Amino acid sequence: MNAPAVRVTPFAIDLPEQVLEDLRRRLRATRWPDSLPGIGWEQGTELEYLRELMAYWADGFDWRAQERELNRLAHHRAEIDGLGIHFVHERGRGDDPIPIVLTHGWPSTFLEYLPLLPLLEDFHVVIPSLPGYGFSDRPQRTGVTVAHTAGLWHELMRTLGYERYAAGGGDFGSAVATYLGRDHTESVIGIHLSTLDVPPYLGPGSRPLSQAEVAYQDHMREWWEEERGYKAIQATRPQTAGYGLNDSPAGLAAWVLEKWRSWGDCRGDLESRFDRDFLLSMLTIYWATETITSSMRFYYDDRRFGSVGPDDFVEVPTAVAVFANQTISESVPPREWAERLHDVRRWTEMPRGGHFAGREEPELLARDIGAFFGELQAVRRATETE
Repeated sequence: MNAPAVRVTPFAIDLPEQVLEDLRRRLRATRWPDSLPGIGWEQGTELEYLRELMAYWADGFDWRAQERELNRLAHHRAEIDGLGIHFVHERGRGDDPIPIVLTHGWPSTFLEYLPLLPLLEDFHVVIPSLPGYGFSDRPQRTGVTVAHTAGLWHELMRTLGYERYAAGGGDFGSAVATYLGRDHTESVIGIHLSTLDVPPYLGPGSRPLSQAEVAYQDHMREWWEEERGYKAIQATRPQTAGYGLNDSPAGLAAWVLEKWRSWGDCRGDLESRFDRDFLLSMLTIYWATETITSSMRFYYDDRRFGSVGPDDFVEVPTAVAVFANQTISESVPPREWAERLHDVRRWTEMPRGGHFAGREEPELLARDIGAFFGELQAVRRATETE
């Protein structure tokens, strides 16, 4: 039996005014906790910073202006496997643009990759919202892992007419690209990763760790000692956390922005890297669509349903752009770590940038994407002419 056809329809962002009015009311009525004098960000999001930002969100931030700019892009929704998936689709120029799907992670949205659009004119760019994020539907079951999402993206790209395409992303988006490369080798040209989010198999039969890999693991253990609290909650009790985050915009902002500050290459000054209107646009999308809880369920599902085995290997060509300043240890993963799971053809250690590369360093990221897939395309053309 043939799979049902995927239906794609144009989409425009238009948040109800009553939702925005309720948001402003809740912001003004926030019941603030106390904070230790001079503690800053040591115990979490700084009270003084958050109070000032929430005041701006309530009485200075212009969502409608952001909405108008976003609607200049080509937004669509596709019905795939019972889910409505939102995506931006901007076609490239020239004779032979390369189709590419770029995927964000948590706690991000499709907004992260929009700065790449004018920089990737040689590509047909597709930027989806992950299931349960923003304007994509919230799955009503467990098991919607990054590997399952890769299958959804494969159907989306084929529906758009792209039999051969590239993939890239960071955080969960890196994992989606990895599984696209593993599961759809006949269609995926190659993958570009700005983080390494699928750990390689290290069990019986795997080769011994190199000294560089041991050092990297030690660094990452140090990082997780500092950062593991959020993941422990989201991978086990996302519903419990969701009640407060879905009910309080200040609570939502505190939970999300602490990670943007911690994981971004901002040296503790969040708005030195991320414009506040961008941050508040992202938060407004989470708030208005009520998707913070469903976004966290990705951690729950992948903890239970997602892993690689001893026979897993991503055979398609892989590029890794290493943005080292995304952990407290500033640890660069060694190339041999990535090569346990990937056919690494390009390895670029960036001079700056952190976890949210699409927003922090779009020029560096776009240049690396263009160079990698341009090389693959040149090889393909040469082979075809032989």
